[in-house]
Amino acid sequence: MLICSIYKSSRKDEMYLYVDKNDKLSRVPESLLEMFGKAIHIMDMPLTGKRQLARVELDKVLEGVREKGYYLQMPPPREEYMLDLYRNRPESGVR
Repeated sequence: MLICSIYKSSRKDEMYLYVDKNDKLSRVPESLLEMFGKAIHIMDMPLTGKRQLARVELDKVLEGVREKGYYLQMPPPREEYMLDLYRNRPESGVR
């Protein structure tokens, strides 16, 4: 099990960094942190084989954090994102 800290980007909507809570951002390359902007702490959570994440596979997050010290979750493609917004509008009638 890994206790993971999740940070969101101040520059890019829906961009997140997953890191080991003990390491915080110490293993994230400086160039990535510059591009990421201010890292805003969202939450800490244990990552186990039983947990499912919304837009990313748990195995990829665990592998990235263990091998590189972080996992970067990019925003969804623009078209998919816009369709999700449309689908979730109550008046759209699309589900």
